[in-house]
Amino acid sequence: MTPTDKAGAAPGTLRDGRRLRIRTGDGRGVPLPLLLPALAGLAFLLVPLAGLLVRTPWHSLPGLLAGAQVWQALQLSLICATAATAVSLVVGVPLAWLLARVEFPGRGLVRALVTLPLVLPPVVGGVALLMALGRNGIVGQWLDSWFGITLPFTTAGVVVAEAFVALPFLVISVEGTLRAADPRYEEAAATLGASRFTAFRRVTLPLIAPGIAAGAVLAWARALGEFGATITFAGNFPGRTQTMPLAVYLALQSDPEAAIALSLVLLAVSIAVLAALRDRWVAAG
Repeated sequence: MTPTDKAGAAPGTLRDGRRLRIRTGDGRGVPLPLLLPALAGLAFLLVPLAGLLVRTPWHSLPGLLAGAQVWQALQLSLICATAATAVSLVVGVPLAWLLARVEFPGRGLVRALVTLPLVLPPVVGGVALLMALGRNGIVGQWLDSWFGITLPFTTAGVVVAEAFVALPFLVISVEGTLRAADPRYEEAAATLGASRFTAFRRVTLPLIAPGIAAGAVLAWARALGEFGATITFAGNFPGRTQTMPLAVYLALQSDPEAAIALSLVLLAVSIAVLAALRDRWVAAG
């Protein structure tokens, strides 16, 4: 029992009758000019999610999610997001290592270009992919004439579009982990006769594995939710290029309840991703 309770004061009040204030970690009260905007920002983020849950047709949800088109879009989304993440891992981990460990002219510019898709509007990214990899693109025309490979408006095009927007998330996460890792372990391996690649494979990779895993999860989640670049570069063809976000957009025009149900599935996936990364991104209370 606290002294306040012994004095007979009501719970949550001080001895002189004042209300207890929310306090920071150092015991000081939170100023209202900071507390009120913080609460407003929290409400701004949570109210739309609450609206989605409130408006969800729970009674008809199983029937809405049981449709063949829904599962087709979900399966395609999972396959394409996983493939895009695999592509990001294959090229992103070496790229992150290059940016973190190798000094070369223009490294800052390269890093800026790598992170450009983070701020680039996804539709613009889709147009850029068309100009580069379309049938008349600067690279796509050679792919078509030499190998007969056409990427736009195909499932492979979905993977390319998703990898384009997801790759920076992986690179940033892995590069940050590499910079935090002690390079002396790699130097010690080199003094024992290991080549730089052997040191990377046997020493560096185990050290940065948590960062790679976190970056892969973020990249996968970003790929799963991609819309603008996908619809621009790959189109919206059911069974071939229609992923979950595209299915939500299409359903919203004709069947809002189905759009809400599909959105709920993506919300559940997002919560699962956040739970998987809780140790990295959510500080312990």
